[in-house]
Amino acid sequence: MLLTASIPVEREAPMYWRREFYGKPEQVRFVRAFAAHLLVDFPALDDVLLVLDELVVNAIQHTRSGEDGGRFTVDLNMDGAGVIVYVTDQGGPGEPCLRSRAGLAEGGRGLLTVDALAATWSWTGTPESRTIRATFPRVDAWV
Repeated sequence: MLLTASIPVEREAPMYWRREFYGKPEQVRFVRAFAAHLLVDFPALDDVLLVLDELVVNAIQHTRSGEDGGRFTVDLNMDGAGVIVYVTDQGGPGEPCLRSRAGLAEGGRGLLTVDALAATWSWTGTPESRTIRATFPRVDAWV
């Protein structure tokens, strides 16, 4: 009689990174490099990078993070289920909201891109600080 033992499969240990950036337009490429280096093997890396672009540009253009001395923070959380990105800015007078797809304006549709590419997104905060969160499940994790 052959005896076999069941060996539990270990889940991938969660990884977490945080970095603060200056609220300047040239920082967008540094955010992309930061995320691309850390998430190099993630299947939806291109989607993550595009969403980070949109969230960072929004932080710089629409919050106090884009003012002199302003800053924003990017957090990346990766585990076996996928990736969650967070962009925390220094707040502002408005609230993040989806714009209409109609119209001829060139800008104002960044969150539509986030909505289309991320599995979920949400925001929380106050006029002094807010965080936008976007999730990207690892498709192969469900197979």
